[in-house]
Amino acid sequence: MENDVEKMMMDYLAATNAHDVEKTLTFFTDDCVYDCMPMQKVSHGKQELKDFLSSTFTSMPDFKIEAKSSFNAGDWGASEWVMSGTFAHSNIPGAPAGKSFSLRGASIMEFRGGKISRNTNYWNLASMLQQVGAMPAPPQ
Repeated sequence: MENDVEKMMMDYLAATNAHDVEKTLTFFTDDCVYDCMPMQKVSHGKQELKDFLSSTFTSMPDFKIEAKSSFNAGDWGASEWVMSGTFAHSNIPGAPAGKSFSLRGASIMEFRGGKISRNTNYWNLASMLQQVGAMPAPPQ
């Protein structure tokens, strides 16, 4: 049986995949820190996170994250996932519109009071850029 944190993590993912920014924000503390390591973008607080999510969903209308595995231990949790999307327009330099990507990644989360207080995402930016044609593939 899933615990409360695991259920919250799945509900958070469902809200994100529905591109429901307001619902997604309810899973975070007011002073949350959302760190997208590959993009070197750290959002502090709900307003900055709202702006980041809105930009992501606008640039990739079919953006989604498919959970592969997750766990939590006390105030910490982690998830492994596959992120995919197609750029309608890009906020990533060199990534042209109409190009799709799919890549694996992971998130490390810290919880406080039943909400996410810190989320750090790890994924391979070079792989994304190669898939959308903004960076050459490595030599074979």
